[in-house]
Amino acid sequence: MGNDTRGRSSGPAWETLEVWVREGVREMIQATLEEELTELLGRGKSERRAAVDAPPGYRNGYGKPRRLAMSSGTIEVRRPRVRGLEERFESRVLPLFARRTREVGDLIPELYLHGLAGGDFELALRGLLGDGAPLSKTSVGRLRVKWTAEHEAWRRRPLGDRKVVYAWADGIYVKAGLERDKAALLVVIGAMSDGTKEVLAVVPGYRESTESWASVLRDLKSRGLGTPKLLVADGNLGIWGAAREVWPEAAEQRCWNHKTANVLDRLPKREQAEAKTLLRAVAYAPSRAEAVEARDAFGARYGAAQPDAVSVLEDDWDRMTAFHDFPEPHWRHLRTTNIVESPFASVRLRTTAAKRFKRVDNATALIWRLLLVAEKRFRKLNAPQLLGDVYEGKRFEDGKPVPEGRPRIAA
Repeated sequence: MGNDTRGRSSGPAWETLEVWVREGVREMIQATLEEELTELLGRGKSERRAAVDAPPGYRNGYGKPRRLAMSSGTIEVRRPRVRGLEERFESRVLPLFARRTREVGDLIPELYLHGLAGGDFELALRGLLGDGAPLSKTSVGRLRVKWTAEHEAWRRRPLGDRKVVYAWADGIYVKAGLERDKAALLVVIGAMSDGTKEVLAVVPGYRESTESWASVLRDLKSRGLGTPKLLVADGNLGIWGAAREVWPEAAEQRCWNHKTANVLDRLPKREQAEAKTLLRAVAYAPSRAEAVEARDAFGARYGAAQPDAVSVLEDDWDRMTAFHDFPEPHWRHLRTTNIVESPFASVRLRTTAAKRFKRVDNATALIWRLLLVAEKRFRKLNAPQLLGDVYEGKRFEDGKPVPEGRPRIAA
């Protein structure tokens, strides 16, 4: 077999693969535009009219180049022009190719929340999208206005078709430049009976007050959302007061991450590593009875020297162990409010990340957009087939189904 290398130069090398793909996409779109005009005129380029009654019109070069930004770079296409028609030729194909693909649009709010100023977008994205990408401070400003309008429409969408099983609520604090007081963005995420998770509310409120949270929950209820079987939140009194008013039938689970942090704050640093291990044994006990044993072991270890830490652990105990009344495969999702906090793990929203925002409504729209981007990556709950049982009201104890007719064991 010879050393025939013919054709190799036409294929892409690894380092030029993206360039090769972009050129292929550009050629495909350009060829589609040319074919569209050929179909309209009934003849190809440089061909004469075949008959007197053939469609009128002549090719007349090209319009200004149009740039299309994709996540792999920017391509440039030319829209064919035509003269001699009664109406202006409008491509049916080109509008289908957005100036920014969905991936690029999703990237903008993430970069903004990570600290990139509006005026820096074109420079920052030049390496990704290529020179001349259709992004600028003005276009980003227009996107922000668009997101604000979309967020307002999203807040009014009906929710009557959702079968919500669990809900997580948390407040994300934002320091907006022109606002005197810190605003809390009140975020609610729900798990549906098919295992999917959905962002249900992103609403600015005043310091997570009971009235602010009640307004959010009442709005969800007015748009048709049912009461979840379990609400997971931190120790903020506002959410629990609102839940008792609007969702009185919902069971209540406090976040173990917040509880652990509160307990450790009462201990000297030298004690915290050991204490954290003991607290983990409480949170991850396989039954309520074993959780009580682990809690008492913590009390025996620290009760004499650090009674405040033990008191904090024992406080609100029923809310700390409510997850035991639900399927064991779901416990990992129900112990904490991580489902709300995870999308913001790399962004210090609770402290300084939103200082660049001039108004809270702008911050809200951008953070809402970021949450919708994150929502696409939300994984289903473990054992989603059990969510239907929970939704239908079937009982569980220590994570196991309770046979019908058997009385509930007291905690």
